[in-house]
Amino acid sequence: MRTTKTILNSLLSLFFPETCCACGNPIVEGETFICLHCLCKLPLTGYHQHLSNPAEERFRGKFEYEKIASFLHFEKGGHAQKIVHQIKYKNNEVFGIWLGQCMAEEIAVSDFFSEIDLIVPIPLHKKKRKKRGYNQAEALASGISQKLGIPCNIENLQKIKANTSQTKKGRYERWLNSLETFMVRDTEIFANKHILLIDDVITTGATIESCVHCIQSNNNTKISVLTLAISH
Repeated sequence: MRTTKTILNSLLSLFFPETCCACGNPIVEGETFICLHCLCKLPLTGYHQHLSNPAEERFRGKFEYEKIASFLHFEKGGHAQKIVHQIKYKNNEVFGIWLGQCMAEEIAVSDFFSEIDLIVPIPLHKKKRKKRGYNQAEALASGISQKLGIPCNIENLQKIKANTSQTKKGRYERWLNSLETFMVRDTEIFANKHILLIDDVITTGATIESCVHCIQSNNNTKISVLTLAISH
């Protein structure tokens, strides 16, 4: 049976090779989602090792936070953009979960996750979630939760306003578009907790800011933020 399975897998790989989610080239046995060449060239930020970093500076003075970090530098045409597009537009939820696990493994060497009580992904509006099939931030959060054993809550923070796409909006337009967008269903679930908010990319930060203000209007909640990437 093993021999037959091995032969079938080899034939499938020959005619339908898996490709790297960063460069598109076929990946070989032992590689998962990203080829070794691209894996070595990922634009890691290392922000989790520094209390003061560009991700934190983007939100300084906008709300109270404990820690903020991003995993990758996002540049147009770069590896991070291709990776984000895979989980956001290419229906690759499993890749998102795997990326979350990679983020957790890399960052866990620091004390970034210490004292985190609950992992909460930035939610999508129910219409967009239904259209896309899943929430990419939820996939990342699931991978982090699986790796660290920290519970993940996907129900309590909800997006109640189906605002228009942020992609081509400027900083002020994004901020306006994100106002009064989110709701906390049960304030007691977040009360006296240290929550780690998860999202895919920090651009202007308007969506994250809106989420944080919604959560912090409740009972003694501490906030940290982690994203897959940050744009410059």
